[in-house]
Amino acid sequence: MELMKGRPEDTTGRQEKEIKVYDLLDRLGIEYERTDHEEANTMEACNEIDKVLDVIICKNLFLCNRQETQFYLLMMPGDKPFKTKDLSKQIGSARLSFGKAEYMEEYLDIKPGAVSIMGLMNDTEHHIQLLMDKPVAESEYLGCHPCVSTSSLKMKTKDILDKFLPAVEHEPVIVDLPVPDEE
Repeated sequence: MELMKGRPEDTTGRQEKEIKVYDLLDRLGIEYERTDHEEANTMEACNEIDKVLDVIICKNLFLCNRQETQFYLLMMPGDKPFKTKDLSKQIGSARLSFGKAEYMEEYLDIKPGAVSIMGLMNDTEHHIQLLMDKPVAESEYLGCHPCVSTSSLKMKTKDILDKFLPAVEHEPVIVDLPVPDEE
């Protein structure tokens, strides 16, 4: 794996949804670095990629309430355990669980294993609320997939917050999930 600046020169064999991410980032003037790799669908594979990107290891969780009427994309440090009760209290939603793959594909145009903040560009009807754990929101850089799990991007978190999210009309809710020592 090597780190490259910007979009791939040759887009042969790449999915349209990946190219749409590069188009949007370029249009918004967001600089990014990219690495291509085998499908990354485990935290171990992501750890290897994050070493190349040199960014905070980020878990992206697609969640919903019990009634499946409210959906959330939670970005949190990959080494922090996730407990639904800690998040439920902060966002005022009882009983959170993992959202079904069908909803993920319908609203974000992303398959499990490629969940990413970039998918919010496809959520034009605002079904998804972005939740960012404070350490992710405060990090200098952010790593994410470009809607496919065979490439990963590194960009400034400030660009995501100040340029990308306003462009896709999503506003993050910053949450503060406890680390195990604080419980």
